[in-house]
Amino acid sequence: MKILLTGRNGQVGYELERSLQGLGTVVALERGRLDLSDLDQLRAVLRAEQPQLIVNPAAYTAVDKAESEPRLAYRINAEAPALMAEEAKRLGAALVHYSTDYVFAGTEAAARAEGDATGPINVYGASKLAGEQAIAAAGIPHLIFRTSWVYGMRGKNFLLTMLRLAREREELRIVDDQHGAPTWSRTIADSTALVLAQARAGGPDWWRQHGGLYHLSSQGQTTWFGFTEAILEEAGMACRLLPITTADYPLPAPRPQYSVLSSAKLTRQLCQLPHWRAALRLCMSG
Repeated sequence: MKILLTGRNGQVGYELERSLQGLGTVVALERGRLDLSDLDQLRAVLRAEQPQLIVNPAAYTAVDKAESEPRLAYRINAEAPALMAEEAKRLGAALVHYSTDYVFAGTEAAARAEGDATGPINVYGASKLAGEQAIAAAGIPHLIFRTSWVYGMRGKNFLLTMLRLAREREELRIVDDQHGAPTWSRTIADSTALVLAQARAGGPDWWRQHGGLYHLSSQGQTTWFGFTEAILEEAGMACRLLPITTADYPLPAPRPQYSVLSSAKLTRQLCQLPHWRAALRLCMSG
């Protein structure tokens, strides 16, 4: 099986290139060779490579910047996945795509299931939802994994930012009224590989029975403040932390107050997921 992987230098793409080895021949492309904002290039690459499976972790993820760049956010997060689905249909290929907890409004303090009503409150979430809908409408074998609060030991993410700031400052003010589940990029990659191994063994029937939308985020929940406490504890760092509210730290893009995802469907049918605290410990021990 030939697998085309986008965004190889991103947090999830980097881990996927490792995790997908053994499932097929992985053609992993960085932005310089495959820029999702260039739809003509994307189409040309897909037609040249002719993969049997497209795995797309690449995305426009600058949540605040998306408010002032909505056209670019939609091109990368909605139009590019729609084109991938169109080309996958032409090739007879399957598509794996990643989405976000930010497709929900986050106004209810309950974990969201796959069938719950969406209602994004920022451009980023709306663009990612549009990408999901385009793939689902294409009628191809697909998996869409919604995940949340992604971090790892490379790239730009909350974990690395907190480690840097804790070295530079004596005190940090951290939002304590937004709830979610921090999810290690390697958890996402390894879970994807486990599911795809089942798909390879099951053939076309597997996709008909198990394809579709799943939530893939770590078990448990915390706030950004709680996440920061855990990060500093694992790092053995001392820094005074002050809990603040969302209103105390205004940003261009509004955030969901409660964006915990229920991954019960995935854990019941396909694979187990770790608690966020255990995954963080593993990530930082390496």
